[in-house]
Amino acid sequence: MVVFPPCKINLGLHVVSKRPDGYHNIETCFYPVPWTDILEIIPSEKPGFTFSGSLISGKKEDNLCVRAYSLLKQDLNIPPVQLHLHKIIPSGAGLGGGSSDAAATLKLLNEIFSLGMEIEHLRSYASQLGSDIPFFVDPRPALGQGKGEIITPLPISLKVKFLIVVSPGIHSSTAEAYRHVKPGQPKSPLMEILEQPIAEWKDTLLNDFEPSVFSTFPLLQDIKEKLYQHGAGYAGMSGSGSAIFGLFDQPPHIGKDFPGMQLWLGRLTQ
Repeated sequence: MVVFPPCKINLGLHVVSKRPDGYHNIETCFYPVPWTDILEIIPSEKPGFTFSGSLISGKKEDNLCVRAYSLLKQDLNIPPVQLHLHKIIPSGAGLGGGSSDAAATLKLLNEIFSLGMEIEHLRSYASQLGSDIPFFVDPRPALGQGKGEIITPLPISLKVKFLIVVSPGIHSSTAEAYRHVKPGQPKSPLMEILEQPIAEWKDTLLNDFEPSVFSTFPLLQDIKEKLYQHGAGYAGMSGSGSAIFGLFDQPPHIGKDFPGMQLWLGRLTQ
């Protein structure tokens, strides 16, 4: 069976407080984007994992797809499978591609082996693998709280908008981004800000990681400013970076402004 795991952008991201366990409580809107990887899983006599497309770093056993299979294998003793991942979504860009692949693995295994797990059961497994993986179990616009694993659907739709995502190939360390951010309560709750017209988001819908990450990588600030110059109603950084996105009423004509960078442009579907 073949599926197409999507990525996400973050509409605003507030780092609210430091937790006793060393992690942080956040508040963000996860928004699905139909820029996808391709994942195939078939029953096999012995387990295996192969990949193609963009380079995937690290050991195979550390890949989130493999870890997702191992987690269900440990608890439910499912049979061996062969996994093949064709990687398209940029890694280390704040788009959640690896997390989406892991969630897709859980869902596909649930279907292939008729495990009967509902969304919340799948999310309980997903939360053991990573903080934003529960969102991808049912990737619809949602408020993410806690470490990002507490998911509440949001009545927001941008399906009339065009989105461009610019990935400059810079790896922005999430751990480093957290070290340079000062947690605090936002001036306005995120849900209240999202209810405003998009034209008002520029000064109110903020990503707390942007100041320090832009200071380290000034190119990201330049990309954001260029998107506004091209007429974006709103532009911002996804997660802890390094992808920058812009929302438009019409498809933007960007010319050759982003040489050597990976781009996705399309109309949002939700």
